[in-house]
Amino acid sequence: MATGPAANRSPLPLTSAPTRGSKMAAAMERLRCLLVLLLWLRGTDSFYVPGVAPINFHRNDPVEIKAVKLTSSRTQLPYEYYSLPFCQPTKITYKAENLGEVLRGDRIVNTPFQVSMNVEKKCEVLCNFPNKPVTLTVEQSKLIAERIREDYYVHLIADNLPVATRLEFYSNREEEEKKKEKDVQFEHGYRLGFMDGNKFYLHNHLSFILYYHREDVEENQEPTYRVVRFEVIPQSIKQEDLKADEKGMCTLPEATGSAPQEIDPSKENQMLFTYSVHWEESDIKWASRWDTYLTMSDVQIHWFSIINSVVVVFFLSGILSMIIIRTLRKDIANYNKEDDIEDTMEESGWKLVHGDVFRPPQYPMILSSLLGSGIQLFCMILIVIFVAMLGMLSPSSRGALMTTACFLFMFMGVFGGFFAGRLYRTLKGHRWKKGAFCTATLYPGVVFGICFVLNCFIWGKHSSGAVPFPTMVALLCMWFGISLPLVYLGYYFGFRKQPYDNPVRTNQIPRQIPEQRWYMNKFVGILMAGILPFGAMFIELFFIFSAIWENQFYYLFGFLFLVFIILVVSCSQISIVMVYFQLCAEDYRWWWRTFLVSGGSAFYVLIYAIFYFVNKLDIVEFIPSLLYFGYTALMVLSFWLLTGTIGFYAAYMFVRKIYAAVKID
Repeated sequence: MATGPAANRSPLPLTSAPTRGSKMAAAMERLRCLLVLLLWLRGTDSFYVPGVAPINFHRNDPVEIKAVKLTSSRTQLPYEYYSLPFCQPTKITYKAENLGEVLRGDRIVNTPFQVSMNVEKKCEVLCNFPNKPVTLTVEQSKLIAERIREDYYVHLIADNLPVATRLEFYSNREEEEKKKEKDVQFEHGYRLGFMDGNKFYLHNHLSFILYYHREDVEENQEPTYRVVRFEVIPQSIKQEDLKADEKGMCTLPEATGSAPQEIDPSKENQMLFTYSVHWEESDIKWASRWDTYLTMSDVQIHWFSIINSVVVVFFLSGILSMIIIRTLRKDIANYNKEDDIEDTMEESGWKLVHGDVFRPPQYPMILSSLLGSGIQLFCMILIVIFVAMLGMLSPSSRGALMTTACFLFMFMGVFGGFFAGRLYRTLKGHRWKKGAFCTATLYPGVVFGICFVLNCFIWGKHSSGAVPFPTMVALLCMWFGISLPLVYLGYYFGFRKQPYDNPVRTNQIPRQIPEQRWYMNKFVGILMAGILPFGAMFIELFFIFSAIWENQFYYLFGFLFLVFIILVVSCSQISIVMVYFQLCAEDYRWWWRTFLVSGGSAFYVLIYAIFYFVNKLDIVEFIPSLLYFGYTALMVLSFWLLTGTIGFYAAYMFVRKIYAAVKID
């Protein structure tokens, strides 16, 4: 044992005041951790786990070209490839698709293009013989002209790589730099055709440019190749200018001397569908082959915008936290001091409503059901974003993101049911079976109902975006066969568990609520509370909307994960501030109000969606507009449930903490 003065020295208290140097060191350590996190998040954006194993080709091996669908940001209605009179192979074979592909409207099918690895083709007729060109009927000509007017794009894939059209343009640089280099961007798919005045022209010749990477092999082995890029140059060339011979070969005319292939919707049209193939060697490795498609927008703008949002939100959150903590400490100290000095001051503020603050609200079953669905959404979104951030739901795994989200929502029903059941019991509810059924059917029922109505309109347009009847039956079976039993299971255990322990007793007679100021109105609260969370994520919202409505790839899940964390923090803080103001105004009806006000950012999402529709999209028809606002309504509803649930649980924990900290007789 130690003896002497050191043995008798009392240990330093754990709450001793830190020195200035220790504060500085702690601040530097936090800054270092934040920088490491940001660097890691940036790294996760480029980290890529492929959905399939690479395919090695030898020279002359067939490289199959498949068609995915036709899309247009003007109509939002995808169509399958053979809905138009394109050349068809001898036997049409559709690929077996996962749930996500079906819901996206993908209908992957084989095409008659004959492409072989590293074998050039100058010009070849795709179908029929040169002396017997393809004849389009009046109805087919009208349909093609309509699709060209609606600005449709054709999407093909080769070795699971989508086709892209190269766009070259000069940026705003000095004249000398302009001569040296062009900026290159890629457009998904290729345009079906174009309009010049009131005339329609079809892209009937496709020049495929495929890039391959030569793999390292031993000396005696045959060289192997991997496809790393798939580009197309669409051209419109009149039938007479193609100069096709009897063997099916053709000669492309000079660019200046050729006339485009016009489609007259008022009569029959004759044309040839032709294509050429050109191969180029590339230094791009197979693991990086998606980088071309994923860097189509300016990432620097994204970086600056995200960092700006992070700084602003952390700054505002820090100010809010400091104010609320200082005010609360003063309140608790005053309230506890008042008990020592009897009747020196009359009670006022949030302590005054301690006998009513935990009084159960109206419609506790509906409230707990909505919060249970919010928990389901929260768990699903958190897992999906985290897994996607690690690269496991990359764009090469077509439809994987949506499939994963659907199944995760079903399986997260056990957590939603557990939290809903426990809260329902805390709110003095007794009919747990009805509560479980309400939790399992209320939100999913609204989603299914809206989707079914929209699907009927899509069916009427014969679009591939319509969910087939067997898929709809399968989704219903998943809902009632997986989600419903899991919600019941979770609800049963949640209802049996001890209810949340409220620190104060509830009076039998409810207290009268004084008249509230105008700024305590719930609609004003929704407008005030929604600004901070929306400010945290509106930049990311633009990229998400572009991915959904303009057929872009969304891949910045590292950014999205960071934004989601900031959204959770800001929703929690703003909810705590709003419930504190409400209790200080002696209004104890905070249950529903907190849930509604915390989801206030959903109102701003709706306003932004209307702004995006008016300014960014060129939608004029009724059914595309109905689809846009129908799906937007589902997004806003889901976002309201998510943010409302986050805010509610933050406020509930806050209220329990502050009333446990004061002495109440």
